[in-house]
Amino acid sequence: MKPYGLVLALFVATSGAAQEPGHDSVGSQWTYETPDARFRVEVVVAGLTAPVGMSFLPDGRLLIADRPTGRLSVFDPATRVLTPIDSVPPVHGTGEGGLIDVLVHPDYARNGWIYLVSAIDVPDGSTTVVERAHLVANHLADRQRIFTARPALANSKDYGSRLVIDHGYLYITLGQRDSPDSAQGLGSDLGKVIRLRDDGTVPRDNPFIHQKGALPEIWSYGHRSSAGLAIDPATGALWEHEHGPQGGDEINIIRRGLNYGWPVISYGVNYGGKPVGAGLTHHAGMEQPVFYYEPDIAPSGMIFYTSTAFPRWQGNVFIGAMFGRHVNRLVVDGDHVIHEERLLLDRRWRIRVVQQAPDGSLYLGIDGGLIAHLTPLG
Repeated sequence: MKPYGLVLALFVATSGAAQEPGHDSVGSQWTYETPDARFRVEVVVAGLTAPVGMSFLPDGRLLIADRPTGRLSVFDPATRVLTPIDSVPPVHGTGEGGLIDVLVHPDYARNGWIYLVSAIDVPDGSTTVVERAHLVANHLADRQRIFTARPALANSKDYGSRLVIDHGYLYITLGQRDSPDSAQGLGSDLGKVIRLRDDGTVPRDNPFIHQKGALPEIWSYGHRSSAGLAIDPATGALWEHEHGPQGGDEINIIRRGLNYGWPVISYGVNYGGKPVGAGLTHHAGMEQPVFYYEPDIAPSGMIFYTSTAFPRWQGNVFIGAMFGRHVNRLVVDGDHVIHEERLLLDRRWRIRVVQQAPDGSLYLGIDGGLIAHLTPLG
């Protein structure tokens, strides 16, 4: 494992001075050239708030989750029309809550399921839930709640959450909810990666299913605030990233039953500069990250790029950076990060999600309500 800073390349636009996201409008364009790619970036949607989740339907339309408003929309790249979807369940939109992610089932053509993860109000406070539904015209039908995180808490922090479906299993990341010690306790869903079948039932081979006092849905634990989750198509490994406190954002490969250390170990410090716990970065029985950022970038969203549209990006990891305000590109070799590149630094965009389109282009969800489209040139 190597820390942040092993190789860093920064590239800026050829089109002039940076602007804040609110100054950019639909149709704004910039051209970029780096050693590995030449591309154009264009704003294609404005008027959202914080588009944090995106997932493509088989017909090429893009579902977009707007976090604090709880709105779900569908964008048609062919017509550039953004259409709201109704019957979306109400959300707890305060703080870090809202509609947090959307996922189209990999076998959507057969089963028609889309999945939503959101924060909701409950009698004891708020919690994270996962629902699935069918999309009929612009309406959600046949809604089923398949998971509710335990316990609910009376704050609006650290809900997570990202969704991945792989070989019929649904993986859900859950934040610590401002309760660090909960991440180590197996009687709580907080600070965990959850593994269910795609219908919400618990698989019999989950690691803690027979352990007294442990919740059977837990797959891994010791996580702080996970905001990215993706399957490496080359290896089948499940990659995750999470926010550190002040510094120490980390990338992990998630494996069955393992403890990823929070809050016992961390490469960050508490806000204000005091150590996390005893100030440890290593501890027996706790996993090391495969990569960490110091200073932090506030990562959000994660994909492995699989297309040949950008040949030299194939197999790379793409992550949005909110505090770092860029697209973070990582070149990986097996379980190792060997190169980092920071794209679009001049735009100063707080990027919450990166998604690959069927044609190999990329879509970016940006705080301030923008969606930008990144397409190859030449």
